[in-house]
Amino acid sequence: MNASHRIVTASPHIKAADDTPTIMWSVVASLAPVVASAVYFFGPSALLVLAASVAGALAPEALLGNRGARSLRDGSAIITGVLLGLTLPPGIPLWMAFLGGAFGIGFGKLVYGGLGQNVFNPALLGRAFLQAAFPVAITTWPAASKNWWALQGDNFAFPLMSPKVPDALSGATPLGLMKFEQTSTPSLDLILGSTSGSLGETSGLIILVCGAYLAARKHLEWRIPASILATVAVFSAILYAIDSAHYPSPVFALFSGGLMLGAVFMATDMVTSPVTHRGCWIFGVGIGLLVVTIRLWGGLSEGVMYAILLMNALVPFINRATQPRTFGALEAESKP
Repeated sequence: MNASHRIVTASPHIKAADDTPTIMWSVVASLAPVVASAVYFFGPSALLVLAASVAGALAPEALLGNRGARSLRDGSAIITGVLLGLTLPPGIPLWMAFLGGAFGIGFGKLVYGGLGQNVFNPALLGRAFLQAAFPVAITTWPAASKNWWALQGDNFAFPLMSPKVPDALSGATPLGLMKFEQTSTPSLDLILGSTSGSLGETSGLIILVCGAYLAARKHLEWRIPASILATVAVFSAILYAIDSAHYPSPVFALFSGGLMLGAVFMATDMVTSPVTHRGCWIFGVGIGLLVVTIRLWGGLSEGVMYAILLMNALVPFINRATQPRTFGALEAESKP
């Protein structure tokens, strides 16, 4: 062969058919039914909050991203904005949603060097910032309105001004009712999503279907959500069998709060989750145990966000501990 026709490139020489933008936009497409469900239950407020959080995520990516316009085209910032918006209540002021998106991308991604370098899930980091900075706004749940066009709260409150308190509040989400009032919510309402909560807390069945779609396309590591949901179900079943009057049922534990959204779309983030199969199981079990522990014995009614962020911090150690032995290498001989 003529030397001029030889091409020398760095490894890997065998590449996957799907590149990063393809996977990212596939995730964005899979979130469309979840967004549609949020809009169905919460009306225009859902679209406004999601638009504000996406805009907040895109702003620092466009201004500070180290790859210029390519940073926007890969879809990662849009995923962060959509996921953050789905963790927020429908009545939160839009400027707070925008600020959360900007913080998530700025401090959760760009400070680490951009896509693929971050340690923590950017959407959850943005949500954690809002939880610390605006705890009242992020835990205020307007009562459901019969008028679909009515805004859920005070979305248009001015920045740094106290939003108006809605005339009627739902009181609490199903998790809050269970934790602080020992009042359970009917399982059918939880499964169908006709309950109060954040935008992405009312579509558990839809999230599972979307997750199955991503897993079938190999754009999602199925071991992570499987281990999270199995751990929560088993742990909750044991406690429920011990004291059913005090502890919630496994169905309640699985379909209440943001567990489904966190297990399927947050914990499976390819950058912040383990790279080995054994590590994925350990990662998922750890998240499941932390979720139940925080929900039942912590000061907050929900624990998915903190459980995932805590396990994100352990991912480098999990990867190191679960790396398979190099092919052909001999195990070290034990010394007498």
